Amino acid sequence: MFTKILYILAIGMVILSFSKDKKKTKMGLKKAWKTFENILPQFLAILLIIGLMLSILDQDTISKLLGKESGWLGMIIAGGLGSITLIPGFVAFPLVDALLKNGAGYMQITMFVSTLMMVGIVTIPVEIQYFGKKTALARNIMGLGFSFIVAIVMGAILG
Repeated sequence: MFTKILYILAIGMVILSFSKDKKKTKMGLKKAWKTFENILPQFLAILLIIGLMLSILDQDTISKLLGKESGWLGMIIAGGLGSITLIPGFVAFPLVDALLKNGAGYMQITMFVSTLMMVGIVTIPVEIQYFGKKTALARNIMGLGFSFIVAIVMGAILG
């Protein structure tokens, strides 16, 4: 129901904008389409990644590796995956939703998302080049440490 309301609201706003200034509205819609075209490959990657993960890993395997019972080992696995994976947040969150629905634990998923956003094993050579080795390593180590703290707190709150 909420989605339908948002669609109706969006269509209404486009009609209102069109009635105010046709040229700007057309230009805005063209920019929106270009943005959609740029996002489309990543969106298709979301579907592909989620589809592959859910076809390869069944619910029992996900629960065993990343479930609540996996504890620290599951957090380390999730942290390792998040640290080496280079995907944007809007790709990660649908993947996380699918993993949660298939048995992953909150602490492990929090660890995955926070390391995904704060730790960059793949990008560390570029960071070293721009910030220096000491700063890049310190930032990544602090990001990893903070990820553990956030995962533990979220596990306590949601677990």
